[in-house]
Amino acid sequence: MKQYNFDEIINRKGTHCIKVDKLEERFGNADLTPLWVADMDFRTPDFIVEAIKERCSHEIFGYTFASADYYNRIINWVKQRYEWDIKQEWISYIPGIVKGIAFTIDCFTQPGDKVIIQPPVYHPFRIVPESMGRTVINNPLKLINGKYEMDFEQLETIIDNGCKLFILSNPHNPGGIVWPKDTLIQLAEICAKHHILIISDEIHAEMIYPGYRHYPFPSISETATSSSITFMAPSKTFNIAGIVTSYAIIPNPAIRERFYSFLEARELHEGTIFAYEATKAAYTYGNEWRQQMLGYILKNVDFVVDFIEKYIPEIKVYRPQASFLIWLDCKKLKLKQEELVSVFLKAGLALNDGAMFGPGGEGHMRMNIGCPRSTVEQSLNALKRALDEK
Repeated sequence: MKQYNFDEIINRKGTHCIKVDKLEERFGNADLTPLWVADMDFRTPDFIVEAIKERCSHEIFGYTFASADYYNRIINWVKQRYEWDIKQEWISYIPGIVKGIAFTIDCFTQPGDKVIIQPPVYHPFRIVPESMGRTVINNPLKLINGKYEMDFEQLETIIDNGCKLFILSNPHNPGGIVWPKDTLIQLAEICAKHHILIISDEIHAEMIYPGYRHYPFPSISETATSSSITFMAPSKTFNIAGIVTSYAIIPNPAIRERFYSFLEARELHEGTIFAYEATKAAYTYGNEWRQQMLGYILKNVDFVVDFIEKYIPEIKVYRPQASFLIWLDCKKLKLKQEELVSVFLKAGLALNDGAMFGPGGEGHMRMNIGCPRSTVEQSLNALKRALDEK
């Protein structure tokens, strides 16, 4: 069995990568350690690189289409990962999950309609509908015994006839929450009762930690099956975001016909040659690499938790249940948000400002630990020094 090296330091400067080459523009300093944009600093798996090289060797890159093999790899992967049987006609390529959310808003709502989100949550959930003239309604997560839960009581009070869509982060970003099945069932029942379509963003689903189980939203109940659109992708798991490998799964024929007709009319359902090849390779050969990568990330999580508990106890770490993002509660530092961000910048670290994730994000920072452990260790030591000097 091949052992993959996740300790390798790879210089990404000069590759037009947002995470590194946009530091100067975004933070005013090009020399920060980039722990913000949600891609990893690990080398893309060799089997994906080889699949792309093999296709390149043909040397003609004309119009292409999604083969039966492409669909079958997705169907088999979903069955193996989630014990969910899906059909080829349920699946469509989409050119990115955030774009898919925008297309769904365009297809199923009108300007002025309301879209419900659950902050603190991935900021495009707010930015995209607002930029399209929709009204965003916040149903903030609530903290119960130090853990985030959905607030169904409040959800029932904020829903009115103007609410058309609910955008679900499943697993939740930035909280790293793997939603329990009964929670998702309750959400499905409430939204179906009010004729609200649920968009389930499941881009982090393949990165669930041992001891937890991911439930694709449509798989949990007939109600969920009939009232949702699900977006998935191998991009986060296999570090291929730049190839754009997202796809939609829609079991409900009426919703599927409406949305896929919308995509096809605009030729948004057609992927690139490399999107198809990368997806097939990831879903055919990728499970061993995925497991080794997750094992490495889990040790990074343990390192962060142990270090902060020992040396920076004023910060609370929400131990994630999925993915490579860690949500840090820094409120006990008693800093204003701009001061909090400044402390991290003083330490030479570029993290996501928690306030960008909406209500409940103030006093928090989001840290990307999808990088070599040496980077994590150096970053935390730098943060400790900056706080000691504060």
